[in-house]
Amino acid sequence: QGSVECPNLEFGYGDTDGHGMELAELYSYTEEPELGTNRRCFEEDFHAQVQGRSWLELDGAQQKAYVMRLLDGLEVVNRDKRLKVARAILYLAQGIFGDCDNEGDVLYWSRHNSFLLYQLGTFTAFLELLNMEIDNSQACSSALRKPAISLADSTELRVLLSVMYLLVENIRVEQEADPPEWKTCRETFRMELSFPVHTEEPFALLLFTMVTKFCSGHAPHFPIKKVLLLLWKVLLFTLGGFEALQMMKVKKREELGLPPLPEDSIQVMRSMRAASPPTYSIELLEQQQQQQKRGHRSWRPLVKQDSLDIYNERDPFKNDEAGVDEEENDDVDSGIEGELDLMERDTIIPVMPTQRPPIERVSFPKGLPWAPKVRQKDIEHFLEASRNKFIGFTLGQDTETLIGLPRPIHESVKTLKQHKYVSISDIQIKNEEELEKCPMSLGEEEVQETPCEILYRAMLYNLPQYMISLLKILLAAAPTSKAKTDSINILADVLPEEMPITVLQSMKLGMDVNRHKEIIVKSISALLLLLLKHFKLNHIYQFEYVSQHLMFANCIPLILKFFNQNIMSYITAKNSISILDYPHCTVCDLPELTAESLEAGDNNQFCWRNLFSCINLLRILNKLTKWKHSRTMMLVVFKSAPILKRALKVKQAMMQLYVLKLLKIQTKYLGRQWRKSNMKTMSAIYQKVRHRMNDDWAYGN
Repeated sequence: QGSVECPNLEFGYGDTDGHGMELAELYSYTEEPELGTNRRCFEEDFHAQVQGRSWLELDGAQQKAYVMRLLDGLEVVNRDKRLKVARAILYLAQGIFGDCDNEGDVLYWSRHNSFLLYQLGTFTAFLELLNMEIDNSQACSSALRKPAISLADSTELRVLLSVMYLLVENIRVEQEADPPEWKTCRETFRMELSFPVHTEEPFALLLFTMVTKFCSGHAPHFPIKKVLLLLWKVLLFTLGGFEALQMMKVKKREELGLPPLPEDSIQVMRSMRAASPPTYSIELLEQQQQQQKRGHRSWRPLVKQDSLDIYNERDPFKNDEAGVDEEENDDVDSGIEGELDLMERDTIIPVMPTQRPPIERVSFPKGLPWAPKVRQKDIEHFLEASRNKFIGFTLGQDTETLIGLPRPIHESVKTLKQHKYVSISDIQIKNEEELEKCPMSLGEEEVQETPCEILYRAMLYNLPQYMISLLKILLAAAPTSKAKTDSINILADVLPEEMPITVLQSMKLGMDVNRHKEIIVKSISALLLLLLKHFKLNHIYQFEYVSQHLMFANCIPLILKFFNQNIMSYITAKNSISILDYPHCTVCDLPELTAESLEAGDNNQFCWRNLFSCINLLRILNKLTKWKHSRTMMLVVFKSAPILKRALKVKQAMMQLYVLKLLKIQTKYLGRQWRKSNMKTMSAIYQKVRHRMNDDWAYGN
């Protein structure tokens, strides 16, 4: 399963990857020749209209006049003429790379033109064309008759979706130097996408409908990768990313009169460090043999830890700087000691200087990253057990009366109440119960018309189909899936008309297909997580309804199946050909394709999108299983522990945290032997995951 030593990954988790990369992932490498076609369509038209000048030399008014003329050309009846005009507009949105010298210029003009195109009504015009193309039964039936579908079947759709994606992505991304009119333009666009103006439904719903139509087999020619990327970016733009979500959560807690959050989870995770992954006995043996060969280090005797006195400088729970350095040195040292269980690590007898006073040796574990939380339910359970034990009867949900209970119980209740955490969901459930009790006197609930509420209302009718479709595509794109006859064909927008004949072309297409699948996994994992998080904040029952349908569609086994692979090789996969990525390929002369040039230029230690997808899928799994006993038992039944333990090999703090959370909820069902032989994992859980008071996760009592 890959080597033991994986370096610490310098990965910054965010809503998306860098702007250039997000634009590059829109195109597959087989589409590259079409960039030239777009340029030709634009230049033929442009030079006929404007003699002897380039686009960059025109002033604002002239640029507007030219775009208005192009948009008029979209109204013609002839399909081919319409496509030529659409390609010319796409070339503008792609940053008129023919007139640019470097990548920065291409990205600059791509943004500039996107704002210009949007202000003149391009998005609405393309929306009408997209609706026409979706309903184009002729294209559907011809695609259904073909034995193999290729890029040529989706030409019009790809041009339309590309323009819409470039507009959404360029306008969505904020930059400091943006002029004020761009900022107002961004807000108008956000409103237009969130609140249906011309149609009955928000734009995201049209894309969801495209996804279900594709999955049902009625429209196999839809370029599904572009649809999913656009859907994800539209949701990100209209609902807001993770930082916006955190701010909305803080604001909502204020409105409900709840105390502020104990910490900002995004910040806590950013400051976390990865732990060394737990080793497997085989690897330990190999290392031991290497040690003996090298005669690298004399063994120090181990003693059992019997008291806190042995918390010395090697305290694994320290959070101060000295501790950090020491841990790093441990990692570098490939001796077996570096791989000892954390529990044993602090039992090594310290070599102490004699003159030091003994008082300095004791340093208690300090600085766990998360404040502990207690639910109202936990306090009630604790008091119920205590009253049964000491008094012999219970008082239901009364948490105030402590008569007849001994002093230590009073102290415990006080501590529990100090750490009591009331979530927004608790309040929402309570309100629902009250509304149900007195429907007449309380009247109807006032519901805020947020973008999230409007989207949920629009999706509600077909929500099960949307979830099933997304998971079907995710299954087809997972690297562990075998090609079955009944699975859907997701490669319609990557396979060329003529299949490759040389070995190099096959290599390139192979990388392209893998990259295509990775991008699909990335967009589905990100958009599902966004939906779950936003629905949970909007109303807990909306979140529960979506989760329920993900469960019906077998989401838990699907994600576990995804992780049942060599995760290290998935995260370090090199399926990008950086010289062919947009915008690089538009401004640089492409060298002759050789095996070397296919791999040139990519020296990253990991693939950003794959690590991002893995973290998203783990977060979705956490969202589905948290506080749900039956779903936790599914993790146990599907033997997820070894699969998740393998994922701990990736040295990235955030990914490890979500794996450890999933292990924590099931440790008590895995038996004593498992806990005994996985003490290092148990220690990591103790160090990194939030504590819940009176939660016996580690003992299984």
